[in-house]
Amino acid sequence: MDKARILLLDAAPGELMARELDRLLGHGLEITLNLRRVTDRAGTRETWGDRVEFTDFDTFDEAALTAATVRGGEGYDALKSRAGVPLRARFLAAATDPALARPLRVIGRAGAGFDHVELPAAARHGVTVTHTPGSNAGAVAEFALAQLLALTRDLPAHNATAHRGVWRSPAAPAAQLSELTLGIVGLGRTGSALAGRAAALGMDVQGLSRQHRTGTPARPVRSLTALLTTSDVVSLHLPLTAETRGMIGRAELAAMRPGSILLNTARGGIVDEQALADALRDPGHPLAAAAVDTFAHEHAAFASPLSGLPNALLTPHVAGMTRSAMSTAALHCADHVAALLGGRPEGVPVVTA
Repeated sequence: MDKARILLLDAAPGELMARELDRLLGHGLEITLNLRRVTDRAGTRETWGDRVEFTDFDTFDEAALTAATVRGGEGYDALKSRAGVPLRARFLAAATDPALARPLRVIGRAGAGFDHVELPAAARHGVTVTHTPGSNAGAVAEFALAQLLALTRDLPAHNATAHRGVWRSPAAPAAQLSELTLGIVGLGRTGSALAGRAAALGMDVQGLSRQHRTGTPARPVRSLTALLTTSDVVSLHLPLTAETRGMIGRAELAAMRPGSILLNTARGGIVDEQALADALRDPGHPLAAAAVDTFAHEHAAFASPLSGLPNALLTPHVAGMTRSAMSTAALHCADHVAALLGGRPEGVPVVTA
């Protein structure tokens, strides 16, 4: 029987790529590696050319993605994505065309989020979607804590003025963490990890979740409004779904405690970016600052009304990018995809519409 074929839309970065490729080859898969985001393309070809096939295209160009996937009428049994490449209905229809030698059967995401896949279309075409929940929980929790510390101590402003040669003392002393209440929206793996770290630093932690996790130090609150009105810092840790899209809009921002801070390391669509930008521009608004790592439009399409605002700390979706987290995600994703292709779904996390 022919080996199953997988297209790596974006391999793990740097030295982690070798571990990912070895893992997939060890599972007996035939690999095509997209070189578009690989730094050392020549070296990669030289090192892996006898074991891996190569392609080179922009994964965020749907036409290019479709052409590469169905090239020559061959197709791929599986796709792997790290950066959340949009896989929408039109693409899924083409990739699962019965005329292909290998219609798409499995999509693997090396990460927790899955909103980049149009799940109803995947289900309709018989494609199983797997991901790696919890693989970057610690990394994202640490990053959210770094955002919190940076903004509560006004580090971006102090850094900017010092680089201009200006000695700037704060107009008023900053609050210590033990004086602040952290409100966490979503107490899954990441939210709970943040709760534990923040509580260890002396913060009062409360949380809103559909199901309260045992062992978390976060006190449960009854509603989003209750959390927003009683928290000095609000951190979002939710998947992007029909229910959470636009959850934080003008009304919710206006309900926040005076001088408060918003952190978003979850998904951009959860927050109305224009409403957030308008709030941050208004000196009379209760929201004082925000740190945002995820946006409605990312990568080559990145654009945000938050750009240029001094009280907005912006980063390019890097919260989960630690060596440990990315290695865990890549290797677990490889194992999940191989298990599904081999008809061994037991224990593999599968996302349903």
